[in-house]
Amino acid sequence: MSKTIKKIGVLTSGGDSPGMNAAIRSVVRTCAFHNIECVGIYRGYQGMIEGDFKELGPRSVNNIINKGGTFLKSARSQEFRTPEGRKKAHDNLVKEGVEALVVIGGDGSFTGGLLFNAEFGFPVIGIPGTIDNDIYGTSHTLGYDTALNTVVEVIDKIRDTASSHNRLFLVEVMGRDAGHIALNAGIGAGAEEILIPEEDLGLERLMDSLKRSKSTGKTSSIVVIAEGDKTGKNVFELKDYVESNFPEYDVRVSVLGHMQRGGSPSCFDRVLASRLGVKAVESILEGKSNYMVGLLNDKIALTPLEQAIKGHTEIDRELLRVSDIMSI
Repeated sequence: MSKTIKKIGVLTSGGDSPGMNAAIRSVVRTCAFHNIECVGIYRGYQGMIEGDFKELGPRSVNNIINKGGTFLKSARSQEFRTPEGRKKAHDNLVKEGVEALVVIGGDGSFTGGLLFNAEFGFPVIGIPGTIDNDIYGTSHTLGYDTALNTVVEVIDKIRDTASSHNRLFLVEVMGRDAGHIALNAGIGAGAEEILIPEEDLGLERLMDSLKRSKSTGKTSSIVVIAEGDKTGKNVFELKDYVESNFPEYDVRVSVLGHMQRGGSPSCFDRVLASRLGVKAVESILEGKSNYMVGLLNDKIALTPLEQAIKGHTEIDRELLRVSDIMSI
């Protein structure tokens, strides 16, 4: 294994997700294992521009594997979108002696890393961190499994109230462009209907489903809606539409929002983060760059960053069929 790289920088960028701290820990400890220095870059690309660096060793990352969020912080950086900003960032890395980057984030973060490599020839490896699970080249992104468990737990609690008061709850979950959270959590929580951006099911199907539920004796229902679904202009207009067609329903809306991003990462996300961090560092030491490390068929695999950015994840059609059967 080539060890020409002597110092690696690690940053988190974009929206936070559970498991990011575990991934940072893995990167730092893998560097230490291979006698490589590691530098934590605070506040993503903006911190790189401002030189907000800190040397990290194995003891620097004690007791963070169980914590949500990212102790390196995350921030959007408009300045990094400019050539001048990226030049400042590069100068700071050179001054610090950092020779390669591990970027933990989503497709926007990877786009920044790809551009940075193109301009300066700087080695970059990406680790996918987003609860939406919408990055090509991995079956699971960091935080997705934790978010699913959070959503299912919350819906279970909502169902207690729905059953007690004969109510219909419309539960909006994250997923502007992808319905992975809604589909999987909806099945896991026993939702009567699931609305996702990938499938334009339409208002008529929803009405038919609610009629069927009513006719079979259901006195309460849960409908899980991805925020990007366009069945209604928004979940509150959808509530008004349902109420106008089913005045007998007491319809309530729960928008779960950012609670889905927080919390202690699941065991699955902690193990995944550890595996991805090891592969990211060792890929750099092998001379690789412009790849994302991901999970494919339960094996850690490399996908070119450009493919990870431009590719599209697909909804599991079998899960859609299972959802239809379970809602009867």
